[in-house]
Parts: sequence; C-alpha cells; structure tokens
Amino acid sequence: MNKITKSYRLAAFIPALLLSSALMAGSVYADVLQDIKPLQDRWAQVNYSISDGQKEAAFAALLEQADTVVAANPDKAEALIWRGIIKSSYAGAKGGLGAISLAEGAKADLEAALQLDSQALQGSAYTSLGVLYYKMPGWPIGFGSDKTAKMMLEKALSINPQGIDPNYFYAEFLTQKHDYKAAMSYIEKARQAEPRPQRETADMGRLQELATLEAKVVKKLKR
Repeated sequence: MNKITKSYRLAAFIPALLLSSALMAGSVYADVLQDIKPLQDRWAQVNYSISDGQKEAAFAALLEQADTVVAANPDKAEALIWRGIIKSSYAGAKGGLGAISLAEGAKADLEAALQLDSQALQGSAYTSLGVLYYKMPGWPIGFGSDKTAKMMLEKALSINPQGIDPNYFYAEFLTQKHDYKAAMSYIEKARQAEPRPQRETADMGRLQELATLEAKVVKKLKR
C-alpha cells in the first residue's frame, strides 16, 4: 500500500471516528435526560400538587430515587443537579435544624455539578445554589449569604436570560431585599418565558408562584 492510498484511508477514517464519538456522546446525554425525567415529573407533583403535610415523606422517597439515578450517572451534571434540587426541596419541607444537613448535601451536589458542566440544564446549578444561599441562615447556623446568592443568580441569568426559573428566583431575591421596582422587571421577564417542553406541571406551578409574588410586589410599590 503506497503513502497516497494510506493518507486517503486515514482521511476517510477520521471523520467516521469523530461522527461515531459524537453519536455516542449524544446517546449518553439522551440517556441521562431520560433518567432524570421521572425525577422532574415527580418533583413537580410533590412540590405543587400534594398537601404540605405529605411533602416531607414524599421528598424523602424521591431522594432515594435520585440516589439511584446518580449512582447510574455519577459523572453527569444533570443527575447531580436534580438530586441537589430534591435535597433542597426536602430541606424546605422538613424545616428547622434538621434541614441544615439536607441543604448542605444539596450544596455539595450542585457544586459537584458545576465542576462537571457549569452549563448543564441551562445553568440550573447556579440558580439552585443562589436560592440556597439566600434562603439559608448565615453563619454560625448555616452557609447563607446574600452576596453569594446575588452572584449565583446573576450567573444563572447570564446563561439563561429568558428562563422562567432564574428570572422568578432573582425577582424573589430582590423582593426580599426590598428592591421592588427591579423585582417587577424580572417578574415580567419570567412571565414572558417560553414554556418548557414536557414540564407543564412545573411551569403551571411556577406561574402560580409568580402571580403570588407579583401581587406582593405590586402592593409594596403602591405604598
């Protein structure tokens, strides 16, 4: 075989190899999205459709399911993000000092997700970390920090400026800081967000929360 023939075969092989690698990567990504879909669906049901008294037990059961998904996808940011979200929601349902360890676990998962892929799920790890930082108490009880919350939420918005979640949570954060005029601008952006595919229950619940927040902000602005 002469050098010219070898070079032609190599030139034909390299694109095929690259295409095969891309297809494999796409398949792996599709697999993790398929694995997290039941977590997303059940989280939306628990968060928005069952009574407060049942949420703690429901989130505990969902966390076990999330552990299984992470075990099957240990190097996928998407799986860690959703386990972090579930831990954070479980902490909110549990409340009190018993929620601190869950919140710390959520923080660890979300930080690990950022190390793997900071852009995963349109920067959702930044959004969820921002929420944790402004809802948690500060030192010495917890790790809460308004400064870090602001930084995380603004990073999330830089990745997904039109998303319903980053705009809603930044509006909520600004409301807590009594910056009602700025909060209203983010409420309006959140209201205009495009519906998320196969996230109808979550979108409906978030829009209800958005309406409640807007009513509160409007009332404050009228004073």
